[in-house]
Amino acid sequence: MFKIISKKILAPNVKQIQVIAPEISKRVKAGQFIILRINELGERIPLTVASTDINQGSITLIFQEIGKTTSALGTLNVEDSILDIVGPLGHPTDMKKLGTVAAIGGGVGVAEILPVAKAYRDAGNKVIGIIGARNKELVILENEMQQACDELHITTDDGSYKRKGFVSDVLNEIIKKGEQINLVYAIGPVPMMKVISNLTQPQNIETIVSLNPIMVDGTGMCGACRVTVGGKTLFACVDGPEFNGHQVDWDELTKRLNMFKDKEKVSLDKFNHKCKCKS
Repeated sequence: MFKIISKKILAPNVKQIQVIAPEISKRVKAGQFIILRINELGERIPLTVASTDINQGSITLIFQEIGKTTSALGTLNVEDSILDIVGPLGHPTDMKKLGTVAAIGGGVGVAEILPVAKAYRDAGNKVIGIIGARNKELVILENEMQQACDELHITTDDGSYKRKGFVSDVLNEIIKKGEQINLVYAIGPVPMMKVISNLTQPQNIETIVSLNPIMVDGTGMCGACRVTVGGKTLFACVDGPEFNGHQVDWDELTKRLNMFKDKEKVSLDKFNHKCKCKS
């Protein structure tokens, strides 16, 4: 059992929990993730570790309530426990001094780009952070990203905060100004990562994306998280979760992510109905 020791609401339907998991906190590195199961009847879901506190033996998880399991996770409070947490899983980010790194996060993907931005800066790189959200309410971890980056750009789709537009608009402007970018690292919604990859490919800028396809066991045995990269079938859990954005089959990934949308809706509706009956 893994006890929750703190909980925060970062934005509408976006929550942060700190969980006691000493063995994971000692080993997890930027780019890796865990898989958790709330209880015996729960499904397994992957979440990126946003930060750790080794002295306290804790890990911080940030998630958006979009399905049954994340909604159920959001109902847990301090002193409640999560049944299973397995990790760290996946390959850590290959950290080295490259020059200038553009660290791009969209929506709740900002929680995932934060440890990556910190690690690249610690490795001696100049880090340009670019984060975006649909509106001001959904902008998360601004102060933390400000500290992790040499410069930070913020966009909102509706222009309700900072600059109106998309993260790709900012990146495009930076490239056109002649800034030498040695690496782009993007995490967020699939359409965003696809646009970023299409933007950087003609410029021959190395681009890494972190993928979060449907995942079950996290050890490469079930094959649920398969993705096509460079014409080869790979598993996000053991071969990733980071891949060359220029080689990802984005259309296939989008189709696979939508495979169970109808069943996910039914499951969420049943959960919400059950919660209303209890209240």
